[in-house]
Formats: sequence, C-alpha cells, structure tokens
Amino acid sequence: MGRSYRSRPKKLGAKLKLITQAGMIAELSVKDEPLYPTNISAYEGGKREPPLLVLLKYARLADVTMEQLVDDKMKLD
Repeated sequence: MGRSYRSRPKKLGAKLKLITQAGMIAELSVKDEPLYPTNISAYEGGKREPPLLVLLKYARLADVTMEQLVDDKMKLD
C-alpha cells in the first residue's frame, strides 16, 4: 500500500493562511490529530496538506466550501 500521487492544490496554503488566526488552533483540532503551530505553519506554507477532517473544519470556520479551498481556480469569497 503506497501513497497515491496526485496533483496538490497550489493555492491551498495561501487560502488556509487567510483563514487561520490566533486562537483557532483548538477549533481546528480533531480527536485523532491534535494541531500544533508547526502543523498550521506547514499547511499554510504548502509543505503539508491537512487531513480531510481538518480541511473540513477550515472550510466551516471560514464559511466556504471545500471546493473553494482545493480548487486553485476558485477564490475565497
């Protein structure tokens, strides 16, 4: 079982950075994956992709769709 290779959204990190603010780390954490500032920094810098549940929380906090986050052609409203 290996990693699948897919194209990564190039603008995801910048979009997550727009959403993330101090104090949101606790709200973005999920049961199986606590978040640390280093995780958030890696997501925003495009070095790592957040797990699906964390990405869903980002979308809900920003009141945007998951599609808006991962589709490089779409902007955050």
